[in-house]
Amino acid sequence: MPELQPYAFFYGKCEEALNFYKSIFGGKIATIMRMKEAPPEMSAPPNWGDKIMHARFESGAVRFMASDGQPDTPNVDGNVSLSLITDDEAEATRIFNKLAEGGEVRMPLADMFWNAKFGVIKDKYGIEWFVNCEKS
Repeated sequence: MPELQPYAFFYGKCEEALNFYKSIFGGKIATIMRMKEAPPEMSAPPNWGDKIMHARFESGAVRFMASDGQPDTPNVDGNVSLSLITDDEAEATRIFNKLAEGGEVRMPLADMFWNAKFGVIKDKYGIEWFVNCEKS
């Protein structure tokens, strides 16, 4: 069965964002390809040589791919949100608070009718996160 993984664009701040997520989730940046490694026909402006053309982040079940995108692409909100599910309330609270640093809490982490704590954050890189802590 194929595996579906989100692909996030950070418009010039990919490495910073990946290190931010690494500080929250642990894990590693498993793959990094820089713009300067691309063939000449895919060249980016000289000041974008160290920007990330493609990266893969891995920390247990938290896995996604990422890029700085193209230098002329505007930073716009997308139509995808990332949903993080745990059954550890302390971990859900820690992750929620870390993702909220410099971002925007759209729905505070609170008890919900589906027997979970749930909250929504748009982080400082424009990614919307759903944090869902299932109660036993």
